[in-house]
Amino acid sequence: MAEVYERLIRERGPQRVLRMALRGLEFGPAEGDYQVVYIHSDRGVIECQYYAAEGSQLAAVFVGGVGGGFDTPARGLYPRLCRVLREEGIASLRVRYRQPTFLEEGVLDVLAGLTFLEYEGIQRSALVGHSFGGAVVIQAGVAGGTTKTVVTLATQSYGAGVVERLPGGCSILLLHGEDDDVLPPVCSEGIHDLAHKPRELRLYRGAGHALDEVAEEVYQVVHAWIVEHLKESMP
Repeated sequence: MAEVYERLIRERGPQRVLRMALRGLEFGPAEGDYQVVYIHSDRGVIECQYYAAEGSQLAAVFVGGVGGGFDTPARGLYPRLCRVLREEGIASLRVRYRQPTFLEEGVLDVLAGLTFLEYEGIQRSALVGHSFGGAVVIQAGVAGGTTKTVVTLATQSYGAGVVERLPGGCSILLLHGEDDDVLPPVCSEGIHDLAHKPRELRLYRGAGHALDEVAEEVYQVVHAWIVEHLKESMP
């Protein structure tokens, strides 16, 4: 894999250019529905779970919050979506942060994942992030050339103000629980106000930060959104 230089746009202060050299791929064992993939870089190894869809040009990338690992909101939302999307011809990649509390490093992890997907023939991507991961996928969407839509779940606002710099035509869906006691819904409301169209904000009464209380509705909404916005205008 070739060297990759990425510019991350910051809300305050001067722009910084962070460099990540991608040095190669290692495929681990197949574990049920997915293939383990290790992306080697000069900043560390990025571990991913890859749900391949043979011959597809479409993919969704999923990241969690500061807890790290392969965490998922809404009662197993991510693995459920990965399995169903593959049946519909859309590949999926779950990315594990190298440093789950550092925003810029998380963005680089997602961009490395997108580079891997480009090597796999992917031309249109959806980025999905929960909590801290919401800001990660917004920034990655600004820098990543294949991104066609971004979905945030109970996102933080810090680092997400660059949403207005998403490329033209890149849509965004923001979901948030009204009873979120970790990050209040005003975080998503403010980001929605900054975003250009197409955009949509959904608030869920009685739902907390993980959106477990409305897991089934969240699954239906996110699934439909990804399929619609990845497949629109496809020949």
